[in-house]
Amino acid sequence: MTEISSSIAQPGSHAQDTATKDTAPADAANVRRAALAGLIGTMLENFDFVIYGTASALIFSKLFFPTISPAAGIIASFGAYAIGFLARPLGGLFFAHYGEKYGRKWVLVTTLFLMGGATFAIGCLPTYETAGIWAPLLLVLCRFLQGFGAGAEQSGGATLLTETAPLGQRGRLSSLIMVGAAFGTALGAIAWIGAQQLPNEMLMSWGWRAIFWSSILVTIAAFVIRLKLAESPIFIELKKKVDVKNQAPLKVVAKHGKKNVVKVILMNWGVSTQSYIYQVFMITYLVSVVGVDTHFIPPVQLAAAIAASFAAFLTGMLSDHFGRRRMTLVLTGLLTVTPFLVFPGLNTGSPVLITAIIVFGYMVAAQGVTGVHMSFFPEIFGSRYRYAGVTLGREFSSIIGGGIAPLLSAALLAWYANSWVPVAIYMALTMLVSFLVTYSLPETLNRDLSTPTDAEWGEARPSESRA
Repeated sequence: MTEISSSIAQPGSHAQDTATKDTAPADAANVRRAALAGLIGTMLENFDFVIYGTASALIFSKLFFPTISPAAGIIASFGAYAIGFLARPLGGLFFAHYGEKYGRKWVLVTTLFLMGGATFAIGCLPTYETAGIWAPLLLVLCRFLQGFGAGAEQSGGATLLTETAPLGQRGRLSSLIMVGAAFGTALGAIAWIGAQQLPNEMLMSWGWRAIFWSSILVTIAAFVIRLKLAESPIFIELKKKVDVKNQAPLKVVAKHGKKNVVKVILMNWGVSTQSYIYQVFMITYLVSVVGVDTHFIPPVQLAAAIAASFAAFLTGMLSDHFGRRRMTLVLTGLLTVTPFLVFPGLNTGSPVLITAIIVFGYMVAAQGVTGVHMSFFPEIFGSRYRYAGVTLGREFSSIIGGGIAPLLSAALLAWYANSWVPVAIYMALTMLVSFLVTYSLPETLNRDLSTPTDAEWGEARPSESRA
């Protein structure tokens, strides 16, 4: 037994209590509240990011970076977009510390206000025409705060749901985090569809602002639900055995869980990269290279998001039957080869084919794999530093993945005279890394979440997956 294990376990009690607690029937009301809280929180997060990403591709270069060329304006706009991802690990470090000390619920309520407030503030910003250089600087600041709050949102929701869900249902219930993300994308698409019905002058003056202001409605709804949320039962039991408020969780995870934090970073690298290429960069590619009308984009995003919500739940449910590792390998293996088929399909200009490709990307890359990750990642880590491990792994991967993916893809496109081949190679190589790292991990299906140490080979309990 390692030092971390012995520091948590109490002689004669932990081993006897673990099986009972881990297999005891979950409180159905708590499970429902946790599922709804996780769903609506990530709905807000993705709504914020989608409306910002769409604005970056369509109008922010004109409003906040009008003094440079259109191509440079798009790159600058995506650069501001990337700032939010650079802020996510910082937010993850900050909130993971308090999530391990004060519980998952405290963090989920706090991050909610930070994300919602920053998004609302973007809608209040002056443009370059009225404030000069202060306009893009304030945009970057709001984007930073948005990312800082999002740094522990999905990880916190996934950890709480995985620790609350009964055996045999962790995959499907935790996947609701990504169902919420898909709903947020759908809401963002609906918002942009409505805004684009306005005359261009109104859209550029106040229409885009109304989209960002609307986030306050989701923020209030999520707050009401999260106030009634129960704390994770695993965390409650942990507090009885460990003085969590007087320990340093980040030091603990650095000492005992750093290997798996690095693995989660790499597992999520290709997934995060492809997710944001499909959701953000391909909008620019379709408009600037293929010549698609901008009004075509939001309806396609809406259809893709609705399909992705079903895909996230389906892959999570299938992982309860076939295992987290196996499902992740199947999906990441598929995504390693598809980039070389996607861009020739987009270049045909066929509305049907373009729609099918974007729907595929949302279903498999954006939500399908992450639907499995929502239970896979928490099951990898031991109980003492689970929240910190999941948060640090996911959010540091956002720097090398989703944060720079649209920016780097736009730069590759400019450097190679609008050739899609370097972007496809980039997508495939990052996903290959995710596939290989997943292959190195043990199956975690239904492992005992009270165990203080990280997952090991042979701990999965597939015979109980249909409980």
